[in-house]
Amino acid sequence: MTTPVHEGLAKAKESAVHLEMRDAYQPSDPEFLAWQQGKRLDPTDRSSWWRPFLDVVAETTARGVAMKRARIISEPVTDYIRYEYDVTFPNVAAGEHVRWLPRRKAADIALPGTDLWMFDGTSVLFTYFSGIGEVVDREWCTEPAVVELVKSAFEAVWERATPHEEYRPH
Repeated sequence: MTTPVHEGLAKAKESAVHLEMRDAYQPSDPEFLAWQQGKRLDPTDRSSWWRPFLDVVAETTARGVAMKRARIISEPVTDYIRYEYDVTFPNVAAGEHVRWLPRRKAADIALPGTDLWMFDGTSVLFTYFSGIGEVVDREWCTEPAVVELVKSAFEAVWERATPHEEYRPH
């Protein structure tokens, strides 16, 4: 399935950054529901957790594209963020760099109003959500002032955030 994110990753030559700022997404996600019932990924059984998007990540990073994901989160974390934390190791294994920033450490950063992907520092894909975290729309933007805001916001978040390997949710 080709999505706008897949299209952006396929065209990226240098970088793909993803900024996430919600404390919950898609509450009806079957994997999240299974996690709530006790399902955990087994790091030693790669076939049980490798999924198609990770192929895209691995292919993208193998081309030399730096993939970074920063998550701004409330603490104490929600169940959904704890779930995301638990299932992030496959992204890291595929070559993505992931960092976590508690919301209180982001209070003085001028942030875009919604989650986004930015590709090669030239185009931004905004994702709009319903109140409960379902994706309702996506929109591309190449306006230089907006791209510059996104770039500076992401750089500030990345600089302050804790690498996945060092972060512990609380």
